[in-house]
Amino acid sequence: MDYSDAIAALKKADPVLGNLMDRVGVCRLNQVQQSGDLLYSISKSIIYQQLSTKAATTIHQRFLQLYSEHELLTSEAILNTPDEILRGAGISRQKITYLKDLAEKTLNGLPTLEELEKLEDETIIQTLTAIKGVGRWTVQMLLIFRLHRWDVLPVDDLGVRAGARRIYKLEELPSKKELEALGQNWKPYRTIASWYLWRSLEEK
Repeated sequence: MDYSDAIAALKKADPVLGNLMDRVGVCRLNQVQQSGDLLYSISKSIIYQQLSTKAATTIHQRFLQLYSEHELLTSEAILNTPDEILRGAGISRQKITYLKDLAEKTLNGLPTLEELEKLEDETIIQTLTAIKGVGRWTVQMLLIFRLHRWDVLPVDDLGVRAGARRIYKLEELPSKKELEALGQNWKPYRTIASWYLWRSLEEK
């Protein structure tokens, strides 16, 4: 994926961000894109909520192993799995409720990824946040890493806010409104700007 136009525009619009981009180098956002259908993507996001990456990865692998005889994870399979089996995989009771609500809504006509691709970002957010346990941030991660949308600014993301605080030398984390205001300069490439802000946290 060619990010050269986006990078040139961002550097021109925001020299502070441009300096960060020069230090970090090539944008590798395309190397962390996710795969799988909507059920797979959202169920993974639910399992990963409020857990360390290591713990979440282990639990997600156990979850998938429950369905290893299936070619694809299906809503029917999730709904037919007793809660205690899911608890045994390390999934909390609250997240089991979320997963089963996701499965029910998928069966009842939740749009496919192909159908979502035709919709505006905000429409997708409104559609998917109807699922229990799925908030705006979760859908924005889907927009960035699965639907490849280039103008998403996840103002609820602590990493993006911490990155902005760092490169702009702010005394405190910027509020959501402050980050939104900063991000006006990054349109229509706020996803790429966010990726660089995440990378800024890896700098020494």
